Amino acid sequence: MANSRNILIMGASYGSLLAIKLSLAGHNVKLICLPEEAELINSEGIIVRMPVKGREGLVEIRSRETAGEVSAGGPDDTDPGDFDLIALAMQEPQYRSPGVRELLDRVAKSKVPCMSIMNMPPLPFLARLPGLDSATIKHCYTDPTVWDSFDPASITLCSPDPQAFRPPEEPVNVLQVSLPTNFKSARFEGDEATAMLRQIQSDIESIRYDVDGEQVELPVKLKVHDSVFVPLAKWCMLITGNYRCVQKDEARSIKEAVHSDLATSEAIYNWVAELCRKLGADPSDQVPFEKYANAANGLAKPSSAARALFAGAPNIERVDCLVKTLAGQHGMQLDSVDETVALVDARLEQNRQNAK
Repeated sequence: MANSRNILIMGASYGSLLAIKLSLAGHNVKLICLPEEAELINSEGIIVRMPVKGREGLVEIRSRETAGEVSAGGPDDTDPGDFDLIALAMQEPQYRSPGVRELLDRVAKSKVPCMSIMNMPPLPFLARLPGLDSATIKHCYTDPTVWDSFDPASITLCSPDPQAFRPPEEPVNVLQVSLPTNFKSARFEGDEATAMLRQIQSDIESIRYDVDGEQVELPVKLKVHDSVFVPLAKWCMLITGNYRCVQKDEARSIKEAVHSDLATSEAIYNWVAELCRKLGADPSDQVPFEKYANAANGLAKPSSAARALFAGAPNIERVDCLVKTLAGQHGMQLDSVDETVALVDARLEQNRQNAK
C-alpha cells in the first residue's frame, strides 16, 4: 500500500476490532495494553472473529496474516510523535491509571490527531459542541484533569457502535464481534486530519478477505461524517439499553433491558434523541428506535458497564450522568432515566464501601 499509516491504539480489548480493520487495510498498528496482553499479542498476534452476511458461523481473522503489522507495548516506552493517528479505546476510568495518564498527556501535547472510540466522550471533544460549557459536566468524569492538555481541534469522537467481547474461555488476544455495525466518526476541525480519516475510510472499504478461496467483504467499516453530532447517536442506545442492564441486585442482558418493556424503552430513546437535537443534532444524525430495537435482539449479554459494576468496579463510564446533567441544563427530566442513574450511583457506592 502506497500510503500506509502508523496508528497507536490505547486499549487492546475493544481496540483490537479497529486494529484488525486497519491492519487488513495495510496500516501498522501498535496497541497499548497490560504486559501479559502485550507479550501474547507480540508472539501470536490478535484474532478477531466476526459474523459475515450470508455465511454460517464466524469468520476468523488473524493479524499475522494481514497486510499491516500489529504490535503491542506498554505506555512508558511510547512516543506519540511516532504516529499519524491515535485512537482511544480504553474505558474512561482507565485513563487516570499510572503510566496511561502520562501517555495521554503526551498524546495531548503532541497534537497528533486523536480519535476516541470510547462510550464516554472525552471532555475536549464536547468542547467542540456549540454552546456547551464543558466545566458543568466535569463531575461525570472519573478524573476530568486527565483531559486538561488537549486542544479540542486535535480530537474527535467515533461512535463505538459495533459490539464485541473477549470470550472468557479464550486467551486475551481473541475478540468476538456480536454486532458488526460501523464506526461512525465526526470529522476533525482541520481539513488535513479529516482527509487522513477519509482515506482510511476508503482503505477499509476496499478490503476483500479470502475465506475458503472466496473474496469476502467484511462488515465493520469506518464512516466519516461532517456533523460533530453523529457519534452522539450512541447516547440513545447507551441510556435505553446498556445502563438499564443495571438492576438493584443483578445485571440483565441488553436485549432484556430494551425488550421487556418496549414502550418505556422507546420513550427513553426518543427523549435522549430530543436532548441531542437541543444540543444541535439534526434528525439525520440519529438512528431510528426500530433499527436499534432490532439490533438489541442480538445482544444477549449484559453491557460492559453492568458487568463491571457487578464485578465490583469502583468506577465506570458515566454517560448516564452526562446525559442527565445536560438534559437538566435544557429543562428536561425523565423519571426512568433518574432511576437508572440512581441504581448506578447506589451500586458504585456499595462497591467503593466494599473496597475499603
